[in-house]
Amino acid sequence: MTVGRTKQERERLLAALENPVPAGGVGPRVVQIPRNLLCIDPAAYVCSRLAGELADEWVEYTAATALGRQTRSYRKAIDSLCRYVDTALGPAAEKASLSDADLFDTLVAWETALPEDLGPGSTIPSALASAMHLLIVRRDDHQDRAVAPALARLGRRPVLIGTGESTERDEFTRKEKRALVRAAWQSVHATRKRLDDGWALAATGRHPDQGSWTSIPDLLWGLAHEQITPCDMRDTIPALRQWPEPLRALAARPDGTSSRSMARSQLCRRLIAQLYPTTLDLQAFRVLLMDATGHASEEVTAFGESDVEFLPKGVRLTLLKQRAGWRRHRAFRDQAPVAVAPEQDDEPDGPVILDMPRREASEVVRQLLDITARVRPKAADITDTLFVHATVQSGYGLVFDRWNPNATSAGFGHWIEMMGVEINGDRHIGRLRKSTKVEKAIVTEGRISAAADDHTEETFAGHYAQGTTLRIMSGRTIATAQQHWFDQALNRVDGPTILDDAEDEVDSDLLQATGLSFQEAEDIMNGQLDMGVSHCRSPRQSPFGRPGELCPVAPLSCLECGNAWILPSNLPQLLLFGEHLERVRSLLPPHAFDRVWGQRWTNLRAVLADRTPTELAQAREHIETGRVALDLPLSAYTEFDA
Repeated sequence: MTVGRTKQERERLLAALENPVPAGGVGPRVVQIPRNLLCIDPAAYVCSRLAGELADEWVEYTAATALGRQTRSYRKAIDSLCRYVDTALGPAAEKASLSDADLFDTLVAWETALPEDLGPGSTIPSALASAMHLLIVRRDDHQDRAVAPALARLGRRPVLIGTGESTERDEFTRKEKRALVRAAWQSVHATRKRLDDGWALAATGRHPDQGSWTSIPDLLWGLAHEQITPCDMRDTIPALRQWPEPLRALAARPDGTSSRSMARSQLCRRLIAQLYPTTLDLQAFRVLLMDATGHASEEVTAFGESDVEFLPKGVRLTLLKQRAGWRRHRAFRDQAPVAVAPEQDDEPDGPVILDMPRREASEVVRQLLDITARVRPKAADITDTLFVHATVQSGYGLVFDRWNPNATSAGFGHWIEMMGVEINGDRHIGRLRKSTKVEKAIVTEGRISAAADDHTEETFAGHYAQGTTLRIMSGRTIATAQQHWFDQALNRVDGPTILDDAEDEVDSDLLQATGLSFQEAEDIMNGQLDMGVSHCRSPRQSPFGRPGELCPVAPLSCLECGNAWILPSNLPQLLLFGEHLERVRSLLPPHAFDRVWGQRWTNLRAVLADRTPTELAQAREHIETGRVALDLPLSAYTEFDA
């Protein structure tokens, strides 16, 4: 049995919910989920005893775990099994029970037959079988509830059918994503203008009793100052034929016509939309936040005002991933404005126009806070999200509530259509998340460990490693293998990357241009990766140690490591290290020195040979004034002192 479809049926289910049937009792089992009631009535099946046993576990498990809408799968699994048992056993189904080992063959037959009624690759059969296994195991865990040992073993085994193949959506193309971001900014600016104009118009009005119930400024004034309600408008506004043209145009359909029955409700919604953001307005912010942060829809719509901390150059957000139960603090730095080349029709000497702040999370959050500023105080009980809006319900009630991104006529697909964005394929917001993953896979050159920074590698490979991402990862694997054998053939020795500021000053942009990521460049410039004789782009990914552990040989082996980046500021330390190697060279036999220190000595001499006399003189001056010292581990000395 499903949802109560009549008032009498709903009242019956509510009564059953308030007076639940005890485990093993007689009567319907009812579970409440958001906006719905689900019911299993064992009396509807011949195998009523079996249905009652499973329904008891269903009710208790739903209450213990707060499954929400997922509880439908368990109800569907019970209904499917009981119908199968009724058909397979006939009148004998009346005695069917989980305590009866003879039910084993029927359970196996039901489970293996599940895929027959669904399309190939469907994941539903596996989900239903898994739900049934869980209910059986849960009942077996109760000491006072009997389950046949054979059935208990079946419940603890993996399901007998495959999990199916989920149809993964491919990402948006780069052109589609750019169009979405551009449309989102256009929507944000249009929303801001509409609200500013609405409040400015409301400021020119007065109470409709003193002015007119057909004057838009007066109606806006009354709604803005909470002196009237949509119900007052419904009861007081005259008939449609008496409306002035501006009021009639505001409530008109897209084709310009008006409906007598819907004109008042349409007018109320349009007036409220001039004062407060709507569901469609907030779709744009979801797009922009997903693009700016790279996080999932459920995360960027689930942080409140207390979860926002503005930084001098960005914003820090506290994000909650509900499915995984993760609460994470993420900082997003601002980027420099992107210069846009002028169009051909523009004056060649005209000013360069700066693009919208396309990927600045701080700017998006500021805009969202500003646009929802008048709604949040009216929905003070909602503190876990900034996505709140005003809506007029069918009964003319004005409600300030959290938004529903999947609203019937205001979902992501409707927003795309309204903004005129051309999209091929499924209009699903999850594709935007996959687009971000593709960008990350490109930046990380296909390394799963780097691209899956907010997932396990297994989850990333299962949900995101398709399409473009898979091709990038495959290409990276092939290129890495080819390069490995090429290096082996040449007996190549990795060495440091050397930057010279003879012409340009070393800065973050120059470091990024040489292959470093933005964060690595920033850390080097801030001195966080300074190892003495060089900087290290990844101290925990040393070729001389285990992944994840700090490099065990820094700074002695930095001069023969591919992770090392030598900046002009390292020159004094390099001179001191050269003096140290000179002492070592005088103590060791030539063959012993060449075997241990030969490559480092060669690389060091090559680095110093590229320095000008002026640079070397300045570096020695730093050494002589005592502003620079060489820090080496004890192992660099004890070997030779002994």
